Amino acid sequence: MNKTDVMNKADVMKKADVMKKAIYPILVGLLVVAAPFLMDAFRLNLLAKYLCFAIVALGIGLAWGQGGMLTLGQGVFFGLGGYSMAMYLKLQEGGLPDFMVWSGVEKLPALWTPFANPVFALATAILGPMLLATLLGLLVFRQRVRGAYFAILTQALAAALVILLVGQQGLTGGTNGMTNFYDLFAWDLAEDSTQRGLYFVVAVVLALLYLGARQLVRSRYGRLLVAVRDGEDRVRFLGYDPATVKTVTFAISAGMAGLAGALFVPVVGIISPALLGVVPSLELVVAVAVGGRYALAGAVLGAVVMGYAKTAFSEQFADGWLYLQGALFILVMTLAPKGIMGVIKRARTA
Repeated sequence: MNKTDVMNKADVMKKADVMKKAIYPILVGLLVVAAPFLMDAFRLNLLAKYLCFAIVALGIGLAWGQGGMLTLGQGVFFGLGGYSMAMYLKLQEGGLPDFMVWSGVEKLPALWTPFANPVFALATAILGPMLLATLLGLLVFRQRVRGAYFAILTQALAAALVILLVGQQGLTGGTNGMTNFYDLFAWDLAEDSTQRGLYFVVAVVLALLYLGARQLVRSRYGRLLVAVRDGEDRVRFLGYDPATVKTVTFAISAGMAGLAGALFVPVVGIISPALLGVVPSLELVVAVAVGGRYALAGAVLGAVVMGYAKTAFSEQFADGWLYLQGALFILVMTLAPKGIMGVIKRARTA
C-alpha cells in the first residue's frame, strides 16, 4: 500500500468517524423538533421543565465534572433567577401581588419597583447569581477551600436562602412562594400555543449554552480548568491562579442556573422555597452523576432521565417512588460509575 492509499484510507476513516459522531446530535435535534407533535400539552410542559433542569445540570457538569467543584447549592442561583422572573410576572397583573394583599402589605416595596422592567428582571436573573458566585468564589477559593468543605458551604447557603425566603412572607410569598402567573409579554400562559413556544425557547437556550460550554471546555481555558481539577497545586506552581479559574467557572454555572430559573417560572407557573433548597440541589447533582459528570452531554441527559423517572415512578408507585428513584441511582452508579455516557462511550468503541 503506497502513501496515497494510506492517506485516502485515513480520510475515509476520519469522515466516517465524523458522521458517526454527528448521528447523535441529529437524532436529538429531530426528537426535540418532533416532540410537540408527538406529545400532548401536559407531557410537553413536563419535557420543558426537564430541559430547564438540564440547563442547571449543564452548569453543574461544567463546575463539578470539568472543574472538580462539587456544588450542592445550585438551587440558590436557580431560585434567584426564578424569583426575579416571578416578580416581573406578578407586576404585570397591575396593583399589589395577591400574596401581599393577603399578608396585609399596603404599598409595593421599593425592592420590587425595578422588576416591572423585563430587561432589568432578566438581567438580574442572570447577573445576580453570577455576582453572588463571583463574590463567594473570591472569598472561598483564595482561602483554598475545596472538596467536601466547599460542598458543605454551598449546601449551607441553600439552606440559609430557604430560611430567608420563608421568613419574608410579605415580600416573597413565604412558604407558598409565588404562583398564578397569567401573561408573559402579552401572551396568555394558559394557552397551549404559548407553552409550545416556551418549550422551543427553552430547547434553543439549552442548545446554545451546551455548544458554548463545549467550546469552552475544548479551549485552552478548558484544558486549564481540567488541570486545576486534577492537580490544583501543580497548576499554581506553574504560575496560574487556580482561584481565578475556578471563580470564573463557578460564576458561569451560576448564571446558567439563574437563567434556568427564569425560564422555569413561566413554564411551570410557580416558584417556591421548596424548589430551591438542599434536597432539589442534591437531586440535580445526583442527576449529573447518573448521566456522567465528565461529559457535558451526560449532565443534560441525566437531568432529563431523572426528571422523567421521577414523574413516571410517582405516577405508577405513589407510595414508594422515592425508593425506586434511589434504586435507579444505585444501579447506575454500581454498574456504570461514569454514568450513562460512560456506557454509551463503551458501546461506541466496542
